[in-house]
Amino acid sequence: MTPEVAAILGLSAVTLVLLLGALLATTRQNRKPRTSGAPGESPLQPAEVAQPSRPSAGHVGIDYPDPRTIKVGDTIDCQGVRTRVLGALYLSWQGIQWTEYLLDDGSRRYRWLSIETHAGLNPGDEPHLEVLLWTPVPTQGMIPAKTTLSVEGVEFFPVDRGIAAFRSEGVTSMPERGLLDFADYRAADGRLLSFDRLQGQPWSSSYAQPLPPGSITFEKKG
Repeated sequence: MTPEVAAILGLSAVTLVLLLGALLATTRQNRKPRTSGAPGESPLQPAEVAQPSRPSAGHVGIDYPDPRTIKVGDTIDCQGVRTRVLGALYLSWQGIQWTEYLLDDGSRRYRWLSIETHAGLNPGDEPHLEVLLWTPVPTQGMIPAKTTLSVEGVEFFPVDRGIAAFRSEGVTSMPERGLLDFADYRAADGRLLSFDRLQGQPWSSSYAQPLPPGSITFEKKG
C-alpha cells in the first residue's frame, strides 16, 4: 500500500467516526421522557414540535418549597391567586407516576395542577420537576385522534395517549379508583392540550401552562 492510499483510507475512517458520533449525539438529544405510545407503537411526537423549557435553576426543598409535598387541604399561592387544594389524583401509566391537584379559588373556577418528576434528557442529568397548571377549554364534542388537531386556529400534534390508572383523594368528582383515557398534544410554540375521560364517559379537554416549581408557594394544612 502506497503512502498516498494509506492517507486517503485514514481520512475516510476519521470522517466515518465523526459522522457516527454526530448521529449518536443527535439521537440522544432528541430523546424525551413520556414519548412512547402503547407497546409496539412508535413515538407520536413529530420533530418540528417545540420542546418544553426546563425549570429555572434552583434546588427543590432548598431554594423553593417542594411541590411534591402538597396535600389535600393545603393553601396554594399560584400566579398571585390563593387557592385551596380540594382533592388529588395519583396516576400511573407505563411505570410513570404523577399527581394532579384540584384547586379552588373560591369563585367556582376550578383548575388542576399537575406535578411530575422527569428523568434527565441525557445520561448523567439530574431529574427535574414539570409543573403544569391546567385550565378547562371547550372543544365542542371534539374527539382526540392520532392525527393533528386544530383548536381555535392552532395546530396541535399528538404526543402521548394511553390509559392511566388512578387513585383519588378528597373532592375530585372521580371514583376512589379507576382508569382514565388520555391523549396529549403539543403545538409548535410549546402550548399543551390534553383530553381525558373516565372510560365510557365523554371527553373533556384542558390547556396547560408550564410553571417553574419555585413560582408556587403553599401553606400546609394546620
